[in-house]
Amino acid sequence: MSSSEESIRLAAGDVELTVQPQNGCRIGSLRIGGTEVLRQGDRHGCFPMVPWCGRVENGVFRNGAVQHQLPVDAPPHALHGTGRDAVWRTARAGKSEAVFTYDLAEPWPYTGRVTQILELAEDSLKLTMGVETYDTSFPAQVGWHPWFLRNLGAGEDARLDFAAAWQEQRGEDHLPTGERVAPGPGPWDDCFGMPDGVEVALTWPEQLELKVASPAEWVVIYDEQAEAVCVEPQSGPPNGLNTHPRLVTPIEPLELTSTWSWRRL
Repeated sequence: MSSSEESIRLAAGDVELTVQPQNGCRIGSLRIGGTEVLRQGDRHGCFPMVPWCGRVENGVFRNGAVQHQLPVDAPPHALHGTGRDAVWRTARAGKSEAVFTYDLAEPWPYTGRVTQILELAEDSLKLTMGVETYDTSFPAQVGWHPWFLRNLGAGEDARLDFAAAWQEQRGEDHLPTGERVAPGPGPWDDCFGMPDGVEVALTWPEQLELKVASPAEWVVIYDEQAEAVCVEPQSGPPNGLNTHPRLVTPIEPLELTSTWSWRRL
């Protein structure tokens, strides 16, 4: 492990990963055998989505009878949580594993702590994120938003393979309508249901196969940009604070894992 004020580097064999706790605790780089697999840039890499994922309708959610207004940063909705804009604290960092935390604060209306753990191996990366509170219970979601490069700089573009049980029908407002439909062809900015757990494979022919797995039941696939393909496992669907609320309570935190595993081709 090596670190600077800006980043922390983990390594396992010829795999290197850089985390930027000052920039929303996003993974800024993942190099496998010297090949970068994440889109570069301050808003890319892979960022944690917390305490919600995707869009919240008009930035409004309820906790019981109490209504809250979040900042509308993707008009007319609130997008991807506040964690990606927070400065996280490095709780522990070793050669191939690191733990980061941040305390929920305004504009999120409830107190709590978020923890993200990264465990790197030569053939995998395990991500764990949790939200806990010792005060008022509140609905929350966690997930990850990786920007995988569509092309690794040589060879063919990545191929995407997954089998979903359903696709959340998307309305004109980009939110799920509540109807579940048969998965349709891409390009996508859509949420899919995988009740047995998320499993999505990205294959760069003759170069690399990378699988994203999670016990989560939902995954958003976003591949409308030429540069990247996003595979986003998350604990609930977009607007889930309203439609599928999962309460974080003093005796029941919210925790989710996602594992990326890869093999050279």
